[in-house]
Amino acid sequence: MYQLYGHQNSGAAAIEAALELCEIAYRFIDVDGAAESAHALAKLNPLKQIPTLELPDGSILTESAAILIHLGLTFPSSGLLPDDPAERDQAIRGLVYIVSNCYAAIGIIDYPERWLVAADDASRENLIAGARQRLHWSWEVFADQFSAELYLDDETPGALDVLAAVVSRWAGSREHLRTARPGFYAWLTRIDKHPTLAPVFERHWPA
Repeated sequence: MYQLYGHQNSGAAAIEAALELCEIAYRFIDVDGAAESAHALAKLNPLKQIPTLELPDGSILTESAAILIHLGLTFPSSGLLPDDPAERDQAIRGLVYIVSNCYAAIGIIDYPERWLVAADDASRENLIAGARQRLHWSWEVFADQFSAELYLDDETPGALDVLAAVVSRWAGSREHLRTARPGFYAWLTRIDKHPTLAPVFERHWPA
């Protein structure tokens, strides 16, 4: 059985949603719920980052894009990755784009002191403001570059859809996109309501 380490309102929601689309058994381990779980995560992933996924054979996968690509290749019938090689290449490109541009900026916004030698208040606020501005612009670029790769109403959401729907929830990105890219914002809200994904998102972001 797959074991997913995460906590509420985290990137683990994207992996949990992908596991649901794969229709496979998994266990969600909340690292905020007990010291034992947090200790287990530290042994598996020295960075203590989530999501961390333990595979049925005991091997470990970290990094959201890598986990989603693994699941898409291991369970091709899930639709996480397109069957067509050219379309699959673009989906993987989009996954890496989100992680390297959007997810990375959120890490700076949440933990600015990690990027500063002297973390005084003025430096922290300046770094946070710059990272948030860059994040919102990066989502505009994503909306413009990857719209053709996103799912339609009669299709199954893929890995790219799931990751975008989760990561765009943070640091005011949805609010920015509502006016900056309203069509893309509408697509994100449609993903939120997908019958397989909605219960996962509701667990992580209760109404």
